[in-house]
Amino acid sequence: MKTVALEITGTGWITTFQDLGRRDTERRGVPTGGAADQHSATVANLLVGNARSATLIENLGGELALVPDEDVLVAVTGAPARVTVAGGPVEGWSPLVVPAGHEVRVRGDMNRGARVYLAVNGRMTSRTLLGSAAPDARMGFGQNLAPGSRVLLETGFGGFGRSLFEPPLFRLPVPVPRFDDGPWVIDVVASHGIHAVPGIREMVEESAYVVTPRSNHVGLRLDGPVLHPDTDAEIVSHGVPIGALQIPHADELIVLGRYRSLTAGYPIVGVAARASLPMLGQAGPGRELRFRWIDRESSLRRFARRAAEVRALGHAAAEAFGALGFKEPLSHTK
Repeated sequence: MKTVALEITGTGWITTFQDLGRRDTERRGVPTGGAADQHSATVANLLVGNARSATLIENLGGELALVPDEDVLVAVTGAPARVTVAGGPVEGWSPLVVPAGHEVRVRGDMNRGARVYLAVNGRMTSRTLLGSAAPDARMGFGQNLAPGSRVLLETGFGGFGRSLFEPPLFRLPVPVPRFDDGPWVIDVVASHGIHAVPGIREMVEESAYVVTPRSNHVGLRLDGPVLHPDTDAEIVSHGVPIGALQIPHADELIVLGRYRSLTAGYPIVGVAARASLPMLGQAGPGRELRFRWIDRESSLRRFARRAAEVRALGHAAAEAFGALGFKEPLSHTK
C-alpha cells in the first residue's frame, strides 16, 4: 500500500466527500444521508475494485478537476459528463488509469442530470460522522472540498503498464441508466395515506411536475397540481421511507430524500419504487417528472433485476482485477 495525494484543482458548485450513508442512526434521530444517486455511487466504487460503501467524491454542477501525484485507477459515473485526462476525452462508466501529474476533468451535463461521482481505487482519508463520510450540513458536517484541497488516498494500485490511449482494458457488464431528454417517469407505489385525499391518484398520474430551485437534500419540491385532505383530522407524525410523496399545506408535491425526518403531520400518498430512487437523485431544477403507479410486487421485481445487474458487475470486476494480479482492496461483496 502507498499514500497518494489528489490535488483538487476545480470543484464547480458543490463538491463533497460522499458514501452510501449511515447505518442504524435513524432510531437516534440522525438521517441516513449518503449519495442521492446510490446506484451511480455504488457502480463507481465497484469499477475501481472498492467496497460499495467506500468514500468517493460527489460533484453537483460545474466542473470537478483533480491531479494525482501517482498513477491512480478512477471511475466516473452519474449524470452524462465530458471526462478528459490531460485534455483528451475518455470514457465514463469504465475503469480509467490517470497517470501521475495529469489532470482529470469532469463536467456534468446539468440538463440531463444533477450529480457526478468519482471513485478512486483505495481508501480516501476523510472525516466521518457516526461511521460515514456523508455530509450533513444541519449537524455542521459539511465535507466540502475546495480548490487547493489535498485528498490523501491509501491504495495498492501499481498500474497496468498500458498507454492512456490504448483500447479499453475492461469490457464489463456496466448497468448504465438512461438519461432521457424528455420527462422522466418515476414508478410509485400507493401508500395508505392516498385514501385521505380523494382523486389524488388520478391527478398525480395525469399531471406533469417540475423540480423547483427550492429543492434540497431533504426532498424535491415539485410544481404541479395537488389536492389536499377533505377533513381536518390530525395526522400523527411518523417516520417515512426515502422517496415518500408528501403533500404539505402549500400547493406543491414533495418527494422526500435521504435526509428526510418525520412527516410533520402531512399526508403521504405514495412511495417511489426503489429502482426509481437513483433518477430522483439526479433530478435537478427544471426537470419534468411524471409518475406511474405500480403495485408492490412489480416494484420489488424491478429492484431485484437492478440489484442482480450490480452484483454481476461486482463479480466481473473482481475477476478482471484478479486475473491481472491486482487484488486490493477486493471488497465487492460488501
